[in-house]
Amino acid sequence: MLKRITLAFICFTLASCHMKEEPLVIGHRGAMGHETENTISSIQKAMDLGVDMIEIDVFKIKGGEIVVFHDDKLDRLTNAPGSIEDYYIVDLRKVIVDGGHKIPMLQEVLKTIDNKVALNIELKGAGTADRVNHIMNYYIENKNWSPDNFIISSFNWDELKEMRKHNPTVAIAVLAEEDPVEAIPMAKELNAVAINPYFKKLDEQKADEIHDAGFKIYTWTVNEPADIEAMKNIGVDGIITNFPERVN
Repeated sequence: MLKRITLAFICFTLASCHMKEEPLVIGHRGAMGHETENTISSIQKAMDLGVDMIEIDVFKIKGGEIVVFHDDKLDRLTNAPGSIEDYYIVDLRKVIVDGGHKIPMLQEVLKTIDNKVALNIELKGAGTADRVNHIMNYYIENKNWSPDNFIISSFNWDELKEMRKHNPTVAIAVLAEEDPVEAIPMAKELNAVAINPYFKKLDEQKADEIHDAGFKIYTWTVNEPADIEAMKNIGVDGIITNFPERVN
């Protein structure tokens, strides 16, 4: 009997040692599986679903404002044509997004989140770093936002370099579309905290290599339960998904 108890204890201890921490649940463009992406409704839905972090995309428009939208063209999601960067805010306010929504400014998203969860701001457009940094600092200094609740990411590594020039301490995640291991040198140069790979380009060996280099892994965009489970088994630190409720 004692031998069985001892054996069971050893097995439990070994299992506990190999247990992986649950990854952060990161809402992609809010919760775009439920509400139109990058809208205030999508942001609020993600929060209602209990995410740890929300990912959004930003552009700088003609007047210098930072707005939250994914595409460089308005056509796919709105009733208006053309490039979002060619608009002034007064005209952009008239644009209707699918579902009757408006394109929000970054400040409106920050007001909605109110420091309750972390925010991953992806720099989609060129020349966004300086203004995004200014807005972040304002919310940290005047709106009681925790600096730890901001993380900046981009596929445009030059824009990440620009952000690092403006802000030596903000958390940076290097977005990678192809082999994420190839992003390690840039992540080191930027003193980044994470590499954000496309989940189909990630396997256990690559994940180990990224972790061994000292970086977290926030993988995108993982929606199917089987893929979510596979990423958990690999040991990623966060899962960016259109359906946050599927990760829990």
